[in-house]
Amino acid sequence: MYSVRSLTVPFRGRSRRCLTGALTVLVLFLPSTPAVSEPAGGGPVRGGAYMGIGVLAHDGDTGTRPPAGRASQPEGVDVASHQASVDWATLWKAGTQWAYTKATEGTYYTNPYFTQQYTGSYKAGMIRGAYHFATPDTAGGAAQADYFLAHGGGWSKDGKTLPGALDIEWNPYGDACYGKSKTSMVGWIRDFLNRYKSRTGRDAVIYTATSWWTQCTGNYSGFAAANPLWIARYASDPGTLPAGWSYHTMWQYTSAGKTVGDHDRFNGALDRLKIFATG
Repeated sequence: MYSVRSLTVPFRGRSRRCLTGALTVLVLFLPSTPAVSEPAGGGPVRGGAYMGIGVLAHDGDTGTRPPAGRASQPEGVDVASHQASVDWATLWKAGTQWAYTKATEGTYYTNPYFTQQYTGSYKAGMIRGAYHFATPDTAGGAAQADYFLAHGGGWSKDGKTLPGALDIEWNPYGDACYGKSKTSMVGWIRDFLNRYKSRTGRDAVIYTATSWWTQCTGNYSGFAAANPLWIARYASDPGTLPAGWSYHTMWQYTSAGKTVGDHDRFNGALDRLKIFATG
């Protein structure tokens, strides 16, 4: 974006006109930093989004939780900068076995608590991974995948690192679908997933809610064959899944858990979680 400013020059005649024209051209081509618009009405500032930020507002919370029969499914948490320094020792003692940390958002934000959260969960004994909060209105899918990978979103075959997750949900800064058509949204997601796979060898996890997926992708089913699903639903069961997925891999079941609000379950026993991490 460029700006043109009015200039007052103390010369007369042709000399003044030439100087004014030259300076106008100079100012015209001075680059400026593109501004990222902020939401109106007291919404979060850019960078403040987190996994599940729109779930309560759009899907609500039934107040019920997974039945006792799901207790064999490994407990997880997901964290972002608003949790600041996390008490990983307490979570580990309470039975939390895996964690995801927000690494990035768009191509403009990195989590300042990422090291404490990502490395801290690992040191406590957890299997951990990183996630990216997608903002399809600010940059392309491939560019955001590259940014994610450059700031902690990678994967290693060590049995302790989970594949990166794409958090694609309601836009907390504006239009729910980021101003994109259903076809364009599917294309954006595909670009992100393809770039992540090409650079890591792993298919990224998709975190979403069925209602958002239906609204903004037209309930597209084409990613289900390759990409694990992390479903968001605050209830006693995961509910109806997006088209194509016959089962979920992870489930964010509450935003009101102990120590850290956002708690999750892995859909399988601990040995399956380790296999999932290993690839």
